[in-house]
Amino acid sequence: MNISLPLALKSFVDEQVNQRGYGTSSEYVRELIRKDQDRLQLRALLLAGAASAPTPPADARYFDGLRDRVRKAAKPAAKV
Repeated sequence: MNISLPLALKSFVDEQVNQRGYGTSSEYVRELIRKDQDRLQLRALLLAGAASAPTPPADARYFDGLRDRVRKAAKPAAKV
């Protein structure tokens, strides 16, 4: 894939490559794409959470139960 950039954007990319320690402009662009993918995934998760039904509050009883489940799950692994 080839990307054409105006001189001002190419200069900006070159500057970012030099300042941030990327080996090439391709590495910099790949990192931008990965960050955009992460941002879109986080946005989807947040929207899904906002659209989901409310759950009971996470109180002390909830965390006590969670600790019990973790302990029970860890016991068989400790016997191996």
